[in-house]
Amino acid sequence: MANTSSAKKATRKIARRTIVNKSRRTQMRGAVRTVEEAIAKGDRDAALAAFKNAEPELMKAAQRNLVHKNNASRKVSRLAHQIARLAK
Repeated sequence: MANTSSAKKATRKIARRTIVNKSRRTQMRGAVRTVEEAIAKGDRDAALAAFKNAEPELMKAAQRNLVHKNNASRKVSRLAHQIARLAK
């Protein structure tokens, strides 16, 4: 347990940030899941529409240090390749 007043305040701040970060992470994962479901169904148009929403979500998450920048870029790249394969 925190002893100093500054440590207690830091604990409160961490708790608030955790709630915000969980919400943002859930929103990002939901956007990615929408793209993956459209790809699984083979619906290229729906996948493209969902991808246009998911890419900014991923990159914002990377900017806010929810996920690593390379992780977000890798995810975007893999989703783009999967959508491109649907066209063939």
